[in-house]
Amino acid sequence: MQQLAQTLADRIDQDAMLANATAWSAVNTGTANLAGLAVQAQLLADAFAALPGTIELVEPAPVTAIDSAGHEVEKAHGQHMVLRVRPAAERRFLFTGHMDTVFPADHSFQGQTWLDEETLNGPGLADMKGGLAVILHSLAAFETLPEAQRVGYDVLVNADEETGSLSSSALIEQLAQGKYAALTYEPSALPDGTLAHARGGSGNYSLTVTGKSAHAGRNPLDGRNAIVAAATLAVRLKDLQRDDISVNPAKIEGGAANNVVPDHAILRFNIRPKAPDAAERFINEMNALLGEVKQSQEVDIAVHGGITRPPKPVGARAQKLFDLVRDCGAVLGQEIGWQPSGGVCDGNNIAATGVPVVDTMGVRGGKIHSPDEFMIVPSLSERAALSALVLSQLASGDAL
Repeated sequence: MQQLAQTLADRIDQDAMLANATAWSAVNTGTANLAGLAVQAQLLADAFAALPGTIELVEPAPVTAIDSAGHEVEKAHGQHMVLRVRPAAERRFLFTGHMDTVFPADHSFQGQTWLDEETLNGPGLADMKGGLAVILHSLAAFETLPEAQRVGYDVLVNADEETGSLSSSALIEQLAQGKYAALTYEPSALPDGTLAHARGGSGNYSLTVTGKSAHAGRNPLDGRNAIVAAATLAVRLKDLQRDDISVNPAKIEGGAANNVVPDHAILRFNIRPKAPDAAERFINEMNALLGEVKQSQEVDIAVHGGITRPPKPVGARAQKLFDLVRDCGAVLGQEIGWQPSGGVCDGNNIAATGVPVVDTMGVRGGKIHSPDEFMIVPSLSERAALSALVLSQLASGDAL
């Protein structure tokens, strides 16, 4: 394997990878910036056209949200890029990444700055424009091997990962079906290249509370205070937190003038279950609580949202994939370890389909989701060589 590793490493162009990453980072792709996402999607389609197969820009699935008035409104998203290579192959893989970032079009963080000769600061360089370059160049190197012709793969680059992949979750599930293994290109969990192992899940909810307005001085007892009900829910939901699930009431909206009993409020909150049974228990307890508050405070409560990222335990086949990544790293002189993560990503959704996945195959870097985000530039070619070698082993024999 040593000779193969060297061959693949020699076929990866670090300068070309950096040029891709920096060009893509220069395009603002905040999840709501549909114009920027359209530019990025076309740039990616042009770049990935160097690989065999067919490219499609897929329309986002409809997504709704609750606005501050409590109305359900449609939320627009960008197109997702899908590359399909050798769809008739018996053994196929899935590679996923995302083109969106957390920095909106009007954010001050738009440029790139060299921090030292190996470290580049810039929006989305680590999370995950650099990772997209790793996907492209690792697959280009893999395609030079004879075993590439025996397998196929799909590449998905979605436009909404940073907000939960709501418009692409069905597409992720569809593309994962029947795949032998999957790799996702979030940045490493630590700057030293450590991978994220097991992950908890995530769910986002909006509770719309409808009470009854009244004059706060003349007839307050005729009113039903939606703000009080929402506050009660926030406190009681927090009480449902356990060692295996966190509950974060995040925002209460609504209310009225000081002399009016408010008839409208929205409570928004997030949960982070560590295991599927914790999520199921919470939902049952939440529904019981909603019924209790409805009855005791004589309000109506509408629920919007749910679990968007299922918990991601690591089963036997997934552990074999982690072991393979570690062993390939050792051949390349890269020490690869892993640790559990409280964060979530598209790897959660892939794992829920039963496909083994390692979801931090992207560049080494850090301080993501902040203006201090950085990418360790040599990790572009390091991680591309690692992915190409892992794929060569998955393509031949029964690695998992």
